[in-house]
Amino acid sequence: MNLFLYLLTVLIWGTTWIALKLQLGVVAIPVSIVYRFGLAALVLFALLLLSRKLQVMNKRGHLICLAQGLCLFCVNFMCFLTASQWVPTGLIAVVFSTATLWNALNARIFFKQKIARNVVAGGALGLLGLGLLFWPELSGHTASPETLLGLGLALIGTMCFSAGNMLSSLQQKAGLKPLTTNAWGMLYGASMLALYCGLSGIPFNMEWNARYVGSLLYLVIPGSVIGFTAYLTLVGRMGPERAAYCTVLFPLVALNVSAYAEGYQWSPPALAGLVLVMLGNVLVFRKPKPLPMTAKLA
Repeated sequence: MNLFLYLLTVLIWGTTWIALKLQLGVVAIPVSIVYRFGLAALVLFALLLLSRKLQVMNKRGHLICLAQGLCLFCVNFMCFLTASQWVPTGLIAVVFSTATLWNALNARIFFKQKIARNVVAGGALGLLGLGLLFWPELSGHTASPETLLGLGLALIGTMCFSAGNMLSSLQQKAGLKPLTTNAWGMLYGASMLALYCGLSGIPFNMEWNARYVGSLLYLVIPGSVIGFTAYLTLVGRMGPERAAYCTVLFPLVALNVSAYAEGYQWSPPALAGLVLVMLGNVLVFRKPKPLPMTAKLA
């Protein structure tokens, strides 16, 4: 089940970039995010009510869902999408891949979980591999104040993503399942962003064509309802630090799709980066060897 959820998350989130590109146009980016998570919340609530699996939450659970919605379904998306105006997408992918390391650190701070050396080493290898994968894009980008601002926003977005992971893990430890917490979190996140759009005077336009509506539905059902549920279930089953290695593998799927759809050419540095990313994946999921009996008795 863990392997299935892991591969499902990587495949879905590795292809959502296509739908995100198709969203660009008449509708403002924040409004598209509101549509995405607002509709995803409605779908989740409908499924939970029909199956009678909507869990009852107390005030504490709702407050955590509110914070999770702010972190996972609102602020982090705004940070990444704003950063993409000034920073190459490859560099954003590299920054986002540090979520593995942030999750390991935060799990240590908040849940007193031991930081596994293989997870840190695997995350570092994956980070180096992504740097090689996107080296042509990174080396051709000149530094500027806007670049620093974009990097700062990407880092804030990554830390918000990690915080959302910790909040989901906390909810699952309390017996609440991701389907219920995601439904409320997406509703809260979409509502807060809708309020921001209203106060900022951003119009709620809509494009009634196959390109926009089709990409929106892909982001709502596979990208949000299935993707976030699968990923946050992994956070509860495997731990936030291992689950977050998905963020390193998303760009690999995206590049392979790009090679097929847009003619992306694999270069020697990119292939070397691919090898490092896969080695990092092996390290992250390698189970530590049990201590010898003599070591345990010492």
